[in-house]
Amino acid sequence: MSMGGNDDDRGMMAQINVTPLVDVMLVLLVIFMVTAPMMQQGVQVNLPKADTKGMSAQEDTVIVTVDINGHTYINKDQVPSGDLRSKLSEIFASRTKKEVFLKADSTVPYGEVVRAMAEIKGAGIERLGMVTEPAKK
Repeated sequence: MSMGGNDDDRGMMAQINVTPLVDVMLVLLVIFMVTAPMMQQGVQVNLPKADTKGMSAQEDTVIVTVDINGHTYINKDQVPSGDLRSKLSEIFASRTKKEVFLKADSTVPYGEVVRAMAEIKGAGIERLGMVTEPAKK
């Protein structure tokens, strides 16, 4: 029996304290802001600008880069001009997801980019993503 009280006052009311949640979220935000620039792979090139929808990149992503001098790289390792297809075939021999991202300097001749694309496709790569910089509006 309740003594003169309301039937809604049966138990304690639990409230969530959001201050620790906000503290944890801010710490995670700072950690991601500091580590995100360090997660980039590959060689620095001057990318062309384009209005396109972005693609997601996983941590085991393979990036083929053609720099301003025509040198080809797989991630950060330089590859001799005729070895791109064989190196990619070795890398993707045991992988089920065959996906490569291609970065090329905006001043590289079109023929060099097409040659790299042909070598990538010749290595049995199923998906080829082109990396660009967002266009300024």
